[in-house]
Amino acid sequence: MSKAGPNASDSNGKLGKVLPEWMRLPYAADGNRIGLFGGSFNPPHQGHLMVAKTAMRRLKLHQVWWLVSPGNPLKSHYELAPIEQRVAAVQQLAHHPKMKVTAFEEVLGTSYSARTLQQLQLRRPRLKFVWLMGADNLSNFHHWQNWQSIIEGVPVAIVDRPKATLSPLSAQVCQRYGFAQLPEKSADQLPDCAAPCWTILHGPLDETSSTLLRKQSHTAR
Repeated sequence: MSKAGPNASDSNGKLGKVLPEWMRLPYAADGNRIGLFGGSFNPPHQGHLMVAKTAMRRLKLHQVWWLVSPGNPLKSHYELAPIEQRVAAVQQLAHHPKMKVTAFEEVLGTSYSARTLQQLQLRRPRLKFVWLMGADNLSNFHHWQNWQSIIEGVPVAIVDRPKATLSPLSAQVCQRYGFAQLPEKSADQLPDCAAPCWTILHGPLDETSSTLLRKQSHTAR
C-alpha cells in the first residue's frame, strides 16, 4: 500500500457503519513523523497546547494526533464530560493544520495507551510515531498498564510542565531506562531513533490544569 490513508477498519464500525470524522484515524503520508498525545482532556487547556506545540517544533513533527480517551483508567470518571464534548473542545483549542483530533480509542473500546499504540502501529506501520507526555505524568507512568511496551515500542518525548521539572530525576521509568536518554540538543533526531529512546523537552510553561479548571467551573455555578 503506497499511502497510509484510512482503510476500512479505520473508518467503519464492526457492523460496517461509517464512523464520524472525529472517530477515524487522520491521514498521514508514509514516513511522516507523528506525535501521539493522549489524554482525557477534561477539559483541554493552554498547558496541553503548549506541550503539543513544543513537541511539534522541537521534534520537527509533521503532525500531532490528539488522542481523546474515553477516560483515564487511573482516575475517577465522576466529572468526566461526554467524549463528543471533549473532542469539540480539543478541536477548538488545537486549531492548527498540523494538529489532528481523534477519539479512535472509542472505536477500539480501550482506554489503555499500550493497546492503542499497538493498534496504531499495526494499522499505520509506515509512520514514525513518537509518544508525547507532560512531565507531570511521570510520577505514575509506571502504574500504566504495560507501560514498558510503550517506552520499548516507540520513542518518547517528555515535555516539561510546571512543578514537574525535576520529575525525571526520580521517575521509575527514567531511572530504569536512563541508558536510552537522548540529549535534548539532539531532540529533532528522536523520531528516527529505535526504541527505547526518550528525551526531555524544555520550553514555555503554563500553570493551567484540568483539575483547576473543573474546580473553577464548580465555584462559578
